[in-house]
Amino acid sequence: MTISNQNELTFQLMVEASSNALLLINSQGQIVYLNCFAEKLLKYSKNELIGRDFKIIIPERFEDRYLKLLNDYFEKPVAAQIGRDKELFGVRNGNEEFPVEVDLNPIVTVDGILVLVSITDITDQKKANEQFRLVVESAPNAIILVSENGEISLVNKQTENLFGYARGELIGEKIEILLPTKLKESHPHLRNMFFKTPQSRSMGAGRDLYARRKDGSEIPIEIGLNPIEMSNGKQVLVSLIDISERKKIENAFHLHAKKIEEKNNELEQFTYIASHDLQEPLNTMISFIDLLGDDADNPLTEDQKQSFQFIQSASYRMKNLIKGLLDYSRLGKKSESRKISTRLLVESVCSDLDFLIKKSNAKVNFDELPTLEVYDIELRLLFQNLISNAIKFVAPGVEPEVAISAKKKKGIWTFSIKDNGIGIDPKYNEKIFIIFQRLHERDKYVGTGIGLAHCRKIVELHNGDIWVDSEVGKGSTFNFTINANI
Repeated sequence: MTISNQNELTFQLMVEASSNALLLINSQGQIVYLNCFAEKLLKYSKNELIGRDFKIIIPERFEDRYLKLLNDYFEKPVAAQIGRDKELFGVRNGNEEFPVEVDLNPIVTVDGILVLVSITDITDQKKANEQFRLVVESAPNAIILVSENGEISLVNKQTENLFGYARGELIGEKIEILLPTKLKESHPHLRNMFFKTPQSRSMGAGRDLYARRKDGSEIPIEIGLNPIEMSNGKQVLVSLIDISERKKIENAFHLHAKKIEEKNNELEQFTYIASHDLQEPLNTMISFIDLLGDDADNPLTEDQKQSFQFIQSASYRMKNLIKGLLDYSRLGKKSESRKISTRLLVESVCSDLDFLIKKSNAKVNFDELPTLEVYDIELRLLFQNLISNAIKFVAPGVEPEVAISAKKKKGIWTFSIKDNGIGIDPKYNEKIFIIFQRLHERDKYVGTGIGLAHCRKIVELHNGDIWVDSEVGKGSTFNFTINANI
């Protein structure tokens, strides 16, 4: 910039109007002019500074550096910034130091080259940076500050502990130093894509992400990215969590779950084989018992009849139990879903239960029921169990009333089967769905203890839930959900 005598007044007015502290320095290092903001910042009047050596506002320990800088600058005067990447201080009124950033701009005048010095007090910025550093240092996770070109500018103690590097080994290095070898080439492209549209995001949940330690070992991690604006440009604050222990627990859990699944499959297979193999001898025994009961040539005494009836009753209970076990082990196997009308399905179930309904003088009512993609054989068994239970579990002399309804909420259908039966104590609400659990004596209410376990398994097959709302003496409502997108 060239200033003539005619433009000097205009230049002075511009300098005075500036909101920055500005000084003009000649090649001898003397202050030839300063504006009012420089007076306020340095706590000197113009008369106290004009004509004085520039070193008056420089700490003594920096004087040698200042002299060299000044000589070098006037040899090749160009616009420059000082203090952005190093510590630089000024002095107020001879004794009070403060951190600064300085901009230098050469001015060509009739009296020679001058340098326009713009001084910015960065005390508040330094305090904010120190608070930021303390927060980062005290964070429980590894924290790394990375510039747009991938250079690490800040790390905390947790980063040192996690990766085995001293912070001096990381500052100034590319972030790729902490990545597995196979990712180092592709990562700069991903980093550039992030800085094009920077936004806070997390990475690693549901994925396998790894970082590389100094010793070459890799650790599973989750990452949080938070873009921030710094004085030297865009940066990203990277938070890393070592999830090694969580991975061990997850792997142990999956292994345990797999073993349980294998054991369940073995148990179901055993149940199926055992039940299937028991059917033939049991059917033979029941046939002989029925023949003995029909033998008119050898009539039984009253005591023999009672014993015979006991054996016959126990045999049929055993037959029903084995059939229930077989049905339980077969649920969901080699079955295909199809779209059906659940109303027609319920009507068919009621037709099958016609004898029980008429015998107990029961009333079964149902609303319009939906058409769904379901496992129809299994769903038929579910309705059959719940409707027959609603009819069976009533107090003596009470005519059963059963109401079946369905409603849709957020894409999920909830079916309800309400009765006027004896009800269930709420403390047994979960227990009743466990196989072989019974709440009543067999001589009062016949059953195998498998029916509601069947129901739960069928509902789970449809990705749903089953539960009961009940009160002793006031009936029960069995609810279950069906996810039609099976």
